[in-house]
Amino acid sequence: MTLTGESETTMTAPSHKEPSTIDRMLDEIVGNDRSVEVAVTGRGSLPSVFGVSDLATASVAAAGVAVSELLALDGAAPRPVRVDRRLASMWFASSLRPDGWEPPPPWDAVAGDYRATDGWIRLHTNAPAHREAALAVLDVPADRGRVAAAVATWQVDRLETVVVAAGGCAAAMHTLDEWEAGEPGRSVATEPLIAWEDTGPAPAASWSLDPARPLAGVRVLDLTRVLAGPVATRFLAQLGADVLRIDPPWWEEPGVVPDVILGKRSARLDLREPADRDRLLELLAGADMLVHGYRPGALDGRGLGEAARRDVRPGLIEVSLDAYGWTGPWASRRGFDSLVQMSTGIAEAGMRLLGRDKPTPLPVQALDHATGYLMAHAAIRALAGRLRTGRGSSAALSLARTAGLLTQNGTSELGPPIRSEDEHDIARAFEHTSWGPARRLRAPVAIDGVDFRAHLPARDLGSDTAAW
Repeated sequence: MTLTGESETTMTAPSHKEPSTIDRMLDEIVGNDRSVEVAVTGRGSLPSVFGVSDLATASVAAAGVAVSELLALDGAAPRPVRVDRRLASMWFASSLRPDGWEPPPPWDAVAGDYRATDGWIRLHTNAPAHREAALAVLDVPADRGRVAAAVATWQVDRLETVVVAAGGCAAAMHTLDEWEAGEPGRSVATEPLIAWEDTGPAPAASWSLDPARPLAGVRVLDLTRVLAGPVATRFLAQLGADVLRIDPPWWEEPGVVPDVILGKRSARLDLREPADRDRLLELLAGADMLVHGYRPGALDGRGLGEAARRDVRPGLIEVSLDAYGWTGPWASRRGFDSLVQMSTGIAEAGMRLLGRDKPTPLPVQALDHATGYLMAHAAIRALAGRLRTGRGSSAALSLARTAGLLTQNGTSELGPPIRSEDEHDIARAFEHTSWGPARRLRAPVAIDGVDFRAHLPARDLGSDTAAW
């Protein structure tokens, strides 16, 4: 790593100097034999005892490296990737700047951390079914005070077990050591950050590389929900991909959709209905890529298991995500970023090291956002592999494994904060969303000649037909 200016660092691999945290993270994601030069500008960090801004920078850089590698398939030298550390950190919070309106709050009124008899537990109740499950177990109405009083009579591990068994989402707070020693943590630790599998010969690509819009013509079938998957497909859409998101008729994500639906079309299908399931299979047959967040085996019950997917679309490129890894006792457990932070010791470490009296998570949902950019990295690398070899591939990632990428570098004291946002951080153009006008943060990554602007504004779920 060599310094090229007061606020810019250029990273190439290999290096004979002691690698930075960003170097180490990027090498684990991309591989230490990468040939793409990465320049990082900007200073400061989000307030955390973990290197959240390092993780943001490395994951955004990894997605950019994959784009550079894709564009180099014609034999040209890889284009350098430039990442703004400040902007990457800010995108991990929100990219949207509404003008004259506000999106709904991101959290349900019941969701949050509660003290039990022997520790802390987090209830995730944003989805109605998950809220109903937790309230049924506690036998209380949707009143935060009543929920707190009920939780106070339970032991945390017992309550977590019962809520999860009832179909809800909960996580007891554990330490880093407890997570690493337990069977779920040990299983996740043995998994690769990105688990690759060959999916066989693929038909010839129906699209060609456009240096300005590298993914133009690529069809992405998006079956993801909050938040990592939508971050991944947003990045693909910003590169020109035709992203079609499919949601069930009853699903809503009002607090986050305006931020993550940028650049995508959105339709609704009820996969319990045979006609809608058949329509999804037709869409899959015409897709270049499937991105989904279903737990292991969850698609099988809809007649959409692995064999069915690959029969409909030979050589399918598939990028998938789950919360707690793909092996071990928690592989099928429902989970979200805030729950994984509790389970893996992140929230406890923040509480203890900052001297707080309650769980202290990361200042942003960094596991979601980082995993989203890692998924985008995997998706673009899979596309490059298809063009190079004529074969498809699948990539599996998890929030818990991304947590390991963050925590393995240890904790540290709070560093200097990132500089406050100013007008220069915001793109000039207005985006006419379904909810009102807004502007976006400038893209956190730049590659010469590549246009990262999305051509479709954010829109309501279900605004489009289920068709390519």
